Amino acid sequence: QLQLVESGGGLVQPGGSLRLSCVASGANVDYYTLGWFRQAPGKEREGVSCISSSGYRTNYADSVKGRFTISRDNGKKTVYLQMNSLKPEDTAVYYCAADSLDVVTLKIYDYNYWGQGTQVTVSS
Repeated sequence: QLQLVESGGGLVQPGGSLRLSCVASGANVDYYTLGWFRQAPGKEREGVSCISSSGYRTNYADSVKGRFTISRDNGKKTVYLQMNSLKPEDTAVYYCAADSLDVVTLKIYDYNYWGQGTQVTVSS
């Protein structure tokens, strides 16, 4: 059974940066799309970014384009989300997810496996 564990969240000031990591275990994720989603209090979970199994295709929500960068290291079974120029509206719990069909979308229902989440708070 694939398990995903996120880390790297925390409190950061507006304009600051954070890098989230998600380590996979229990299955070979080399053929999976890996994605990041977030859920703010009182809001629905939304897609942030995803990356194909090869790493050559990526997808970003409009709200984070130019500020966030997704990458992966299949040797380490890890996906990263570099978040720069953070804004208070980026505050949310960030979830890592895996899609065994490698569809490279930001649609929640395409993802089979989910991590427990890591809190990101952007505040002065």
